[in-house]
Amino acid sequence: MNINNLQQEIIKLKQEKDICILAHSYQTREITEVADFTGDSFQLSVKASQVPHKTVIMCGVRFMAETVKLLSPDKTVYLANPTAGCPMAEQMDKEMISAVKKQLPDYTVVAYINTTTDLKTVCDVCVTSSSAVKIVKKIENNNILFIPDCNLGRYVAEQVPEKNIKLLNGGCPIHARVTPAEAAEAKKLYPNAELLVHPECVHVVVEQADFVGSTSAIMNYAAASDKKEFIIGTEIAIAAHLAYDCPDKKFYTLSKNLICPNMKATTLVDVYNTILGNGGEEIVLDSQTMEKARVCIDKMIELG
Repeated sequence: MNINNLQQEIIKLKQEKDICILAHSYQTREITEVADFTGDSFQLSVKASQVPHKTVIMCGVRFMAETVKLLSPDKTVYLANPTAGCPMAEQMDKEMISAVKKQLPDYTVVAYINTTTDLKTVCDVCVTSSSAVKIVKKIENNNILFIPDCNLGRYVAEQVPEKNIKLLNGGCPIHARVTPAEAAEAKKLYPNAELLVHPECVHVVVEQADFVGSTSAIMNYAAASDKKEFIIGTEIAIAAHLAYDCPDKKFYTLSKNLICPNMKATTLVDVYNTILGNGGEEIVLDSQTMEKARVCIDKMIELG
């Protein structure tokens, strides 16, 4: 079966079985083309909660599927590839942050959405990369512990200097591996291109950017801009998607190392097998964990 035939079969089966397919923007093109919704992790979770479908398949990583389940506890949620984890989400656990909270009792714990459900149970507020600055500004407490990404946290701290933001040593190893030398070389190689960078990149790379924003913000900026050339400083899938969506413009990847192996773990065959009931993993969370983890997400919705 070729890719096109497999895509057509998936589309037919998902309609017959009343299944909603979600694909994170870092997924490959053949997967996003069969998805009902494509976007950032929290954006997808909200979409899933709004559709009538009782079964949802997440093409992304584990914490994303867990977030879908948190927002739609009555739905059956599958992670298309059970091996797809997130190194950043798994860097810090509940025990570690509980110990830090004892040392910093007067700090509000702000957790990036890229964290496990278990860790969210001991956090006060959740944020996405697009909502972090807005939400941190609205928190009444001036003392903030921002976890786990110190690069995103540093970016937020610069935008909200009135807050005392404490960071821990964590982050996305894929974004963090981009060097300032690579950014300088890309700008030299493509002098007419604007550099668009995700705030999970290190500070010295972010400083060289023409625009800093979440994955969706980068895509929206490039699509709306009257400029014709862009260097994309996030997962290489975004440059590929933009090239399809904006054929009159040119997109270059900032670094060939900006490949997330966990995002690339999911294949079109995984999606097909999950629909057939021969693959994927159902996300099961106990009610007490869900109730505790929802507190920081509900606070995010309130402040965001």
